[in-house]
Amino acid sequence: MSVISRGFRGRGRPDANLPPGQYLTKDFPVLSAGPTPRIDLDRWAFTLTTESGEQRRWSWEEFRALPSEKVTVDLHCVTKWSKFGTTWEGVPVEALLDEVDTAADFALAHSYGGYTTNIPVEDLVDGKAWVAYRYDGEELEPEHGGPARLLVPHLYLWKSAKWVKGIRLGDEDEPGFWESVGYHNYGDPWREQRYWGD
Repeated sequence: MSVISRGFRGRGRPDANLPPGQYLTKDFPVLSAGPTPRIDLDRWAFTLTTESGEQRRWSWEEFRALPSEKVTVDLHCVTKWSKFGTTWEGVPVEALLDEVDTAADFALAHSYGGYTTNIPVEDLVDGKAWVAYRYDGEELEPEHGGPARLLVPHLYLWKSAKWVKGIRLGDEDEPGFWESVGYHNYGDPWREQRYWGD
C-alpha cells in the first residue's frame, strides 16, 4: 500500500528569490496608513532639504524633465506578500542628492497626507532607490502612491513612501510613522526585520 496519495506532490521547494516568511502574489495589494490623497499636479512639488537647511525644489514639470531610469524589481511587503518583476520608471534618488552639498547619513521621507519613513542615505544611492512616477508602463495610480512614490525595493515596502513630497537629510536618525509605533527601524526582508527586536 502506498503511503503517498496519488496526485500529491508535496509543498515544493521555496523560490530562492522569496525572502523568508513571504508568499508570492500576482496582484498588487493596496495598503495605506490613511486615506489616499489626490494631488493636483499644478501644486505638486518635491523638496530636498539638507542637514544645514538648504533646499532644492522641483515642480512636477521640472521633476519630469530630470533624467529617469526604467527598472524591474521585486517588492516585499511587511504583511508577508511579495510580488516579482514589477516595472517602474522614475528619477534615481542619487541624481537628486548630486544637486546638493550634504554629508548626512540619514534621510526622512515626507508624504502628502503626513506619512514619514526613515532610511539611511546609503540605501538611497548606488542604484538602490528612485522617486517613481510610472508603473507597468502607465502613470502611477493614486492607490499605489501616484503621482510619485519613493521606491526602495531592497527594504520592506513601507519604506517606499507613497505620495512622496520630499526628503529631509540629517545627521541623526529619526523614526518615521511606522517605526515610531514598533516597526523595525531598518526593514530588511531577507532578515525578517518586521518589528523592533527582529
